[in-house]
Amino acid sequence: MEQKKFRHELKYGIGYLQYLELRNRLRAVMRTDANTNVDGRYLVRSVYFDNYEDKALREKINGISEREKFRIRYYNDDLSYIVLEKKIKDHGLCKKLDAEITEEECRQLWKGSLGWMKIHPSPLVRELYAKMRYQILRPRVLVSYVREPYIYSAGNVRITFDSHIRTTLYHRDFQEDRVVDIDTADRPEDMILEVKYDAFLPDVIRGIVQMRGLRQQAFSKYAVCRRFG
Repeated sequence: MEQKKFRHELKYGIGYLQYLELRNRLRAVMRTDANTNVDGRYLVRSVYFDNYEDKALREKINGISEREKFRIRYYNDDLSYIVLEKKIKDHGLCKKLDAEITEEECRQLWKGSLGWMKIHPSPLVRELYAKMRYQILRPRVLVSYVREPYIYSAGNVRITFDSHIRTTLYHRDFQEDRVVDIDTADRPEDMILEVKYDAFLPDVIRGIVQMRGLRQQAFSKYAVCRRFG
Protein backbone atom coordinates (compact mmCIF):
# COMPACT_ATOMS: atom_id res chain seq x y z
CA MET A 1 0.00 0.00 0.00
CA GLU A 2 1.52 3.29 -1.08
CA GLN A 3 1.64 6.05 1.53
CA LYS A 4 0.14 9.18 -0.01
CA LYS A 5 -0.05 12.83 0.98
CA PHE A 6 -3.16 14.87 1.62
CA ARG A 7 -4.45 16.80 -1.39
CA HIS A 8 -6.91 19.60 -1.97
CA GLU A 9 -10.21 18.57 -3.53
CA LEU A 10 -12.77 21.02 -4.93
CA LYS A 11 -16.14 20.04 -6.40
CA TYR A 12 -18.59 21.96 -8.57
CA GLY A 13 -21.98 21.10 -10.01
CA ILE A 14 -22.11 22.11 -13.68
CA GLY A 15 -24.46 21.90 -16.65
CA TYR A 16 -23.70 20.77 -20.17
CA LEU A 17 -22.93 24.22 -21.60
CA GLN A 18 -20.53 24.94 -18.74
CA TYR A 19 -18.90 21.58 -19.40
CA LEU A 20 -18.34 22.41 -23.08
CA GLU A 21 -16.75 25.75 -22.24
CA LEU A 22 -14.56 24.34 -19.48
CA ARG A 23 -13.48 21.33 -21.54
CA ASN A 24 -12.43 23.48 -24.48
CA ARG A 25 -10.38 25.78 -22.26
CA LEU A 26 -8.79 22.93 -20.28
CA ARG A 27 -7.82 21.02 -23.41
CA ALA A 28 -5.65 23.95 -24.43
CA VAL A 29 -3.38 23.56 -21.38
CA MET A 30 -3.93 20.04 -19.97
CA ARG A 31 -3.41 16.54 -21.31
CA THR A 32 -5.80 13.61 -21.24
CA ASP A 33 -5.17 10.78 -18.79
CA ALA A 34 -3.42 7.92 -20.61
CA ASN A 35 -5.77 5.32 -19.08
CA THR A 36 -8.89 6.53 -20.89
CA ASN A 37 -10.73 4.88 -23.76
CA VAL A 38 -10.54 6.27 -27.30
CA ASP A 39 -13.26 8.81 -26.43
CA GLY A 40 -11.19 10.20 -23.55
CA ARG A 41 -13.42 8.70 -20.85
CA TYR A 42 -13.78 5.54 -18.77
CA LEU A 43 -16.46 3.87 -16.69
CA VAL A 44 -16.01 3.71 -12.91
CA ARG A 45 -17.90 1.32 -10.64
CA SER A 46 -17.50 1.50 -6.86
CA VAL A 47 -19.08 -0.49 -4.04
CA TYR A 48 -19.17 1.63 -0.86
CA PHE A 49 -19.09 0.22 2.67
CA ASP A 50 -20.97 1.47 5.70
CA ASN A 51 -22.25 0.02 8.97
CA TYR A 52 -25.87 -0.61 9.96
CA GLU A 53 -26.04 2.83 11.59
CA ASP A 54 -24.91 4.49 8.34
CA LYS A 55 -21.91 6.05 10.08
CA ALA A 56 -20.15 7.18 6.88
CA LEU A 57 -23.36 8.62 5.44
CA ARG A 58 -24.28 10.48 8.64
CA GLU A 59 -20.79 11.93 9.03
CA LYS A 60 -20.96 13.30 5.48
CA ILE A 61 -24.45 14.78 5.93
CA ASN A 62 -23.51 16.32 9.28
CA GLY A 63 -20.34 17.86 7.88
CA ILE A 64 -17.90 16.04 10.17
CA SER A 65 -14.48 17.38 9.19
CA GLU A 66 -12.54 14.18 9.94
CA ARG A 67 -14.03 11.07 8.37
CA GLU A 68 -13.23 8.04 6.25
CA LYS A 69 -14.93 5.58 3.95
CA PHE A 70 -14.00 2.33 2.24
CA ARG A 71 -14.87 1.30 -1.31
CA ILE A 72 -13.96 -1.33 -3.85
CA ARG A 73 -13.50 0.03 -7.36
CA TYR A 74 -12.94 -1.24 -10.89
CA TYR A 75 -12.97 0.31 -14.34
CA ASN A 76 -14.66 -0.33 -17.70
CA ASP A 77 -16.17 -3.55 -16.30
CA ASP A 78 -12.67 -5.04 -16.38
CA LEU A 79 -12.28 -7.35 -13.37
CA SER A 80 -8.59 -8.01 -13.96
CA TYR A 81 -7.80 -4.91 -11.90
CA ILE A 82 -9.84 -4.33 -8.72
CA VAL A 83 -8.70 -1.96 -6.01
CA LEU A 84 -9.72 -1.46 -2.39
CA GLU A 85 -9.58 2.20 -1.40
CA LYS A 86 -9.82 4.06 1.89
CA LYS A 87 -10.64 7.74 1.42
CA ILE A 88 -9.72 9.99 4.35
CA LYS A 89 -11.03 13.55 4.74
CA ASP A 90 -9.38 15.93 7.20
CA HIS A 91 -10.60 19.54 7.38
CA GLY A 92 -11.05 19.93 3.64
CA LEU A 93 -8.02 17.89 2.60
CA CYS A 94 -8.25 14.42 1.12
CA LYS A 95 -6.04 11.33 0.98
CA LYS A 96 -6.59 7.90 -0.57
CA LEU A 97 -4.91 4.66 0.45
CA ASP A 98 -5.28 1.69 -1.87
CA ALA A 99 -4.52 -1.99 -2.29
CA GLU A 100 -5.12 -4.25 -5.26
CA ILE A 101 -7.21 -7.37 -4.68
CA THR A 102 -8.11 -10.21 -7.03
CA GLU A 103 -11.49 -11.00 -8.52
CA GLU A 104 -11.67 -14.21 -6.50
CA GLU A 105 -10.84 -12.38 -3.26
CA CYS A 106 -13.57 -9.89 -4.08
CA ARG A 107 -16.10 -12.65 -4.66
CA GLN A 108 -15.15 -14.27 -1.36
CA LEU A 109 -15.79 -10.95 0.38
CA TRP A 110 -19.27 -10.67 -1.17
CA LYS A 111 -20.07 -14.15 0.09
CA GLY A 112 -19.06 -13.13 3.62
CA SER A 113 -15.99 -15.37 3.59
CA LEU A 114 -13.43 -13.08 5.20
CA GLY A 115 -10.71 -15.43 6.44
CA TRP A 116 -8.32 -14.53 3.62
CA MET A 117 -8.43 -10.88 4.66
CA LYS A 118 -6.88 -11.28 8.11
CA ILE A 119 -3.71 -12.84 6.62
CA HIS A 120 -3.52 -10.61 3.54
CA PRO A 121 -0.14 -8.86 3.00
CA SER A 122 -1.85 -5.47 2.64
CA PRO A 123 -2.43 -3.56 5.92
CA LEU A 124 -5.44 -1.88 4.29
CA VAL A 125 -7.14 -5.20 3.58
CA ARG A 126 -6.48 -6.30 7.16
CA GLU A 127 -7.91 -3.00 8.44
CA LEU A 128 -11.10 -3.51 6.44
CA TYR A 129 -11.32 -7.05 7.83
CA ALA A 130 -11.13 -5.74 11.40
CA LYS A 131 -13.81 -3.14 10.74
CA MET A 132 -16.08 -5.66 9.05
CA ARG A 133 -15.69 -7.91 12.08
CA TYR A 134 -15.96 -5.39 14.90
CA GLN A 135 -17.76 -2.38 13.41
CA ILE A 136 -20.05 -4.50 11.18
CA LEU A 137 -18.95 -2.62 8.07
CA ARG A 138 -20.77 -4.02 5.03
CA PRO A 139 -21.13 -3.26 1.29
CA ARG A 140 -24.09 -0.90 0.96
CA VAL A 141 -24.46 0.52 -2.54
CA LEU A 142 -22.98 0.32 -6.03
CA VAL A 143 -22.17 3.67 -7.66
CA SER A 144 -21.38 3.94 -11.38
CA TYR A 145 -20.39 6.94 -13.46
CA VAL A 146 -18.47 8.04 -16.55
CA ARG A 147 -15.28 10.01 -15.92
CA GLU A 148 -13.38 12.32 -18.29
CA PRO A 149 -9.96 13.16 -16.74
CA TYR A 150 -7.31 15.78 -17.48
CA ILE A 151 -3.82 16.18 -15.99
CA TYR A 152 -1.48 19.13 -15.43
CA SER A 153 2.01 18.33 -14.12
CA ALA A 154 2.70 21.49 -12.10
CA GLY A 155 0.92 21.13 -8.77
CA ASN A 156 0.02 17.54 -9.67
CA VAL A 157 -3.39 18.77 -10.84
CA ARG A 158 -6.10 16.34 -11.88
CA ILE A 159 -9.43 17.64 -13.18
CA THR A 160 -12.33 15.32 -13.94
CA PHE A 161 -15.81 15.62 -15.38
CA ASP A 162 -18.12 12.98 -13.88
CA SER A 163 -21.43 12.29 -15.60
CA HIS A 164 -24.19 9.66 -15.85
CA ILE A 165 -24.03 8.95 -12.11
CA ARG A 166 -26.11 5.84 -11.52
CA THR A 167 -26.77 3.50 -8.62
CA THR A 168 -28.16 0.19 -7.55
CA LEU A 169 -28.44 -1.34 -4.11
CA TYR A 170 -25.52 -3.64 -3.40
CA HIS A 171 -25.97 -7.20 -4.56
CA ARG A 172 -23.52 -10.06 -4.72
CA ASP A 173 -23.64 -10.35 -8.49
CA PHE A 174 -22.42 -6.83 -9.19
CA GLN A 175 -19.35 -8.25 -10.94
CA GLU A 176 -21.48 -9.90 -13.60
CA ASP A 177 -21.71 -8.51 -17.14
CA ARG A 178 -24.99 -6.69 -16.69
CA VAL A 179 -25.66 -4.25 -13.86
CA VAL A 180 -29.21 -2.90 -13.61
CA ASP A 181 -29.06 0.61 -12.18
CA ILE A 182 -30.93 3.92 -12.18
CA ASP A 183 -29.96 7.52 -12.94
CA THR A 184 -29.46 9.75 -9.88
CA ALA A 185 -29.27 13.17 -11.58
CA ASP A 186 -32.17 15.62 -11.51
CA ARG A 187 -31.31 16.44 -15.13
CA PRO A 188 -29.50 14.03 -17.49
CA GLU A 189 -27.00 16.71 -18.52
CA ASP A 190 -25.87 17.48 -14.94
CA MET A 191 -22.19 16.80 -14.20
CA ILE A 192 -19.69 17.10 -11.37
CA LEU A 193 -16.40 18.90 -11.92
CA GLU A 194 -13.65 17.79 -9.51
CA VAL A 195 -10.36 19.65 -9.11
CA LYS A 196 -7.59 17.91 -7.16
CA TYR A 197 -4.09 19.26 -6.51
CA ASP A 198 -1.21 19.16 -4.05
CA ALA A 199 0.20 22.32 -2.42
CA PHE A 200 -0.91 24.85 -5.02
CA LEU A 201 -3.25 25.30 -7.97
CA PRO A 202 -1.44 26.97 -10.90
CA ASP A 203 -2.88 30.33 -11.93
CA VAL A 204 -3.62 29.14 -15.46
CA ILE A 205 -5.86 26.38 -14.09
CA ARG A 206 -7.37 28.53 -11.34
CA GLY A 207 -8.39 31.12 -13.92
CA ILE A 208 -10.26 28.49 -15.93
CA VAL A 209 -12.16 26.82 -13.08
CA GLN A 210 -13.14 30.14 -11.51
CA MET A 211 -15.35 31.02 -14.46
CA ARG A 212 -18.45 33.09 -13.78
CA GLY A 213 -21.37 31.20 -12.24
CA LEU A 214 -19.29 28.27 -10.99
CA ARG A 215 -19.95 27.60 -7.30
CA GLN A 216 -18.06 25.16 -5.13
CA GLN A 217 -20.21 22.59 -3.32
CA ALA A 218 -19.84 19.61 -1.01
CA PHE A 219 -20.97 16.77 -3.24
CA SER A 220 -20.80 13.07 -2.42
CA LYS A 221 -21.68 10.40 -4.98
CA TYR A 222 -22.17 7.96 -2.12
CA ALA A 223 -24.62 10.24 -0.29
CA VAL A 224 -26.55 11.02 -3.48
CA CYS A 225 -26.88 7.36 -4.37
CA ARG A 226 -27.99 6.43 -0.85
CA ARG A 227 -31.14 8.50 -1.41
CA PHE A 228 -32.38 5.50 -3.36
CA GLY A 229 -31.84 2.99 -0.59
